[in-house]
Amino acid sequence: MAEDEHRDKRRQRVFKGATILTGMTRSEVTCTVRNMHDGGAELKVSIDARVPDEFLLYVPTDGIAYKAVVRWRREDRIGIMFIGTEPKPHWHYG
Repeated sequence: MAEDEHRDKRRQRVFKGATILTGMTRSEVTCTVRNMHDGGAELKVSIDARVPDEFLLYVPTDGIAYKAVVRWRREDRIGIMFIGTEPKPHWHYG
């Protein structure tokens, strides 16, 4: 089965800069949001990026920090599910 057949929502193609905020060490990983819908997104990250299973995804153009859980990983791509939103953390300067 094609990967798209497992989705119940079609993702809209986008090209948005974003930051993965891990919180525990206040570390940040820059990424690009490649496609997105209300329930999740696909991110492109550096192949050697260390991304935890749960994090905040801050998207400056949306002005939102999405609470995210990793659903899948493939090389430099990560599929995430949104589980809520939060205000941008005060320690993030972006």
